[in-house]
Amino acid sequence: MTAPQSDTPADPVADHNQILLAAAQAKQIAASRRRKLADKAGNYLMPLLTVSALLLMWEALGTAFPGGLPSPSMVLMDAQELIFNPFYDRGGVDKGLFWHVLTSLSRVGIGFGLAAVCGVLLGAFLGTVDWARKGTDPIIQVLRTVPPLAWLPISLAALREAQPSALFVIFITSIWPIVINTMVGVRNIPQDYVNVAKVLRLTPGEYFFKIMLPAATPHIFTGLRIGVGMSWLAIVASEMLLGGVGIGFFIWDQYNSSRMSDIIVALVWVGLVGFVLDRLVALVGQYVSRGTTAD
Repeated sequence: MTAPQSDTPADPVADHNQILLAAAQAKQIAASRRRKLADKAGNYLMPLLTVSALLLMWEALGTAFPGGLPSPSMVLMDAQELIFNPFYDRGGVDKGLFWHVLTSLSRVGIGFGLAAVCGVLLGAFLGTVDWARKGTDPIIQVLRTVPPLAWLPISLAALREAQPSALFVIFITSIWPIVINTMVGVRNIPQDYVNVAKVLRLTPGEYFFKIMLPAATPHIFTGLRIGVGMSWLAIVASEMLLGGVGIGFFIWDQYNSSRMSDIIVALVWVGLVGFVLDRLVALVGQYVSRGTTAD
């Protein structure tokens, strides 16, 4: 017994339109993939081209005006050991850049860590208590404009040692953006959140960890990113005057020895480490923000 056959004839126009629609969709998908690939390539290619162009200009200027700033090829020639062997340690202050940077980072870790904790707590308090915010706002606005090196004589006079003085300069320089941004984040908490906390009768500790911190997290980490950059700036400037091991002292010592190529290499390290610190804080902020949102 044979199966019944449909009497409806095939529509060649409809089939043709479906083929054209599928081809158009395939072209759109391919074009979208090419655009995404071009965007990703541009994220790496454009900075590479920009840096290459700057290096070529620098090389041309260094060749045209000898005796001034050394050209990239001259830096590579003069500072080979510093570039390719940053881990050497001959004792004292005769160390590779890795050890100088590591010493500076250890100071930044302590000073910035203290500033982060104190800044978030103080900012939360000032953002919650109006009379405290109004009373301290002029003081904060004045102190945050003081340059890092201006704190150094006071810290040396009070603490009388280089290490705690450097930590104090880091702390006092980086705490203000953390305080201000945390305060702004706390003051921008939606009123509905505050009302829910009142209905649930949350304790101050529960309100701080369950409502305030999650709601103010973006502002807090904005302050932390600014603060960590200022911490790195402060320690490099402070070490130039305090001496000892550290990337700031290394730069100043090489200046006194007229080794400009070594200074340029050290500045590259300073910039790269500062960039990495900023990216790390940003990544932590993204992770924490996703976690608080999921909660």
